[in-house]
Amino acid sequence: MMVLVLALALGVTLGLLTDLQIPPNLLTYVGVAVLAAFDSCFGGIKASLERTFDDKVFAFGFITNTLLAAFIVFIGDRIGVRELYLAAVVAFGIRLFDNLASVRRIVFQRRGWE
Repeated sequence: MMVLVLALALGVTLGLLTDLQIPPNLLTYVGVAVLAAFDSCFGGIKASLERTFDDKVFAFGFITNTLLAAFIVFIGDRIGVRELYLAAVVAFGIRLFDNLASVRRIVFQRRGWE
């Protein structure tokens, strides 16, 4: 689990320190893909705390969630429903906060704070 946390911290740090310019027409794709990636990361942390973590499942889920989120935005752009990205934002947002709540609950239970 510590490797995941360190990798996430390294990725965020590198992202903040580099001057990467994303073209405006790709901002929605990148935003939704990042949200999906965060959802996968917190799901991996939750699975690790529950001692059910499998690196193959995590890697496959990370890639497929990110690609699916970007694909939903792409389809929305192609059929003229630009707001279709909101479906991915809502779905991954709910999952992200659910995973975060589960992580918090597990940590609190292990520390006896609950």
